[in-house]
Amino acid sequence: MDISLLSGWLPWTFRILAVVAVAAALFRGSPFWVRRRLPWVVGGAAAGTGLAALLVLAFGDVQDPLPPGLWLWVCCALLGLGGLAAGVRRSRWWNLAAVPVAVAMSLLCAANSINISTGYYPDVEAAVGDLSDAPVPQQMTLEEALATVGRATEGRVVAVDVPAEPSGFKHRRELVYLPPAWFRSKARPKLPVVEMIGGQFAAPDNWIRAGAAVETADAYAAAHNGYAPVLVMADATGNFKTDTECVNGKHGNAEDHLVKDVPPYVARTFGTATDPRSWAVVGWSMGGTCAVDLGVVHPEVFGHFVDISGDLGPNLGGRQATVDGLYGGDAAAWEAHDPLTVLGRAGKDAYRGSGGYFLVGADEGGKHLENAQALDRAARQAGLDTKVEVHPGKHDWQFGGAGFKLALPWLAQRTGLPGAN
Repeated sequence: MDISLLSGWLPWTFRILAVVAVAAALFRGSPFWVRRRLPWVVGGAAAGTGLAALLVLAFGDVQDPLPPGLWLWVCCALLGLGGLAAGVRRSRWWNLAAVPVAVAMSLLCAANSINISTGYYPDVEAAVGDLSDAPVPQQMTLEEALATVGRATEGRVVAVDVPAEPSGFKHRRELVYLPPAWFRSKARPKLPVVEMIGGQFAAPDNWIRAGAAVETADAYAAAHNGYAPVLVMADATGNFKTDTECVNGKHGNAEDHLVKDVPPYVARTFGTATDPRSWAVVGWSMGGTCAVDLGVVHPEVFGHFVDISGDLGPNLGGRQATVDGLYGGDAAAWEAHDPLTVLGRAGKDAYRGSGGYFLVGADEGGKHLENAQALDRAARQAGLDTKVEVHPGKHDWQFGGAGFKLALPWLAQRTGLPGAN
């Protein structure tokens, strides 16, 4: 179950099977087939692939570039179908039998091309667990967690249904990581909290299955007498396809949910710290944008933020598209959530004691580094204590997880975790 889907023998097995099946679906001994039919099949597959790419570009609402391998394998799937459509009469039984295998394996390779580019499912266990909606590792019920007292060698994850009050935001189940120190006595320690937000196409458990957040927190706790921050894997979008950019808009009051629903519930349920300087928000990709925005707009809730590969601010592809798509044409609402604008208007003591950490992958391209540097300059001028770091990695969940691992000691120190100094 821990076989990698990103590299190694399994992805290559998928590719080899797909190529062999496509070749078997297309192979004919007839010169007429090779000279007359096969060129039409190849041309039709290429045209169909181009049309699919244009439709995705026009209507797919996808801002990040899709991997070239996706279109290669879509073309292979169409080749398999084309072999059937253009040569049924001259087909042998094994040509026909190869067609569904060629299509299925090619589409599987196409899907895994996207997976490799995003790091969404690092291994078979993560894919099976997510697709079957299985509990994440180390999960227990809320009732079990509240009743458990004693020494623990690892933390536990609790699935919670946070009341959408006052936001009214329709969200999915969210997850809370409790470190070993939380279980030692009935008088729960008032630990700091890190709210965690994923990318646009994401679910709360991605931070665990793809970002290895629990493994990172457990490793930190093992080296610090069982202490680590409480982690809240929050739902900022409500479903897999929606891009809320963590603001209140046509998709619901995502901002209010993250700011007004989650913190009071977590503090009340798990007895955590409540001071803003003991709360931080971390995000990757869209979540990184959210982390900066929530930290800048709501310093009364989040004293610190970690932005891993985010944008300059909430973004749907240009200012006017963002104003229209997120804020219903309200330019004032855009300004109220544009970090550079908010930081430029901040009062002298608005961010006293606040900090920010920007992490960028060396292979992500210049845009992310430019965004981080611009935000870092504006944050410093507004009085925040911030820094920018570039580390090896591309724009995928593996870098998101690595960024959290790099940031956790900084977060522990900034939020006042016992034993972090």
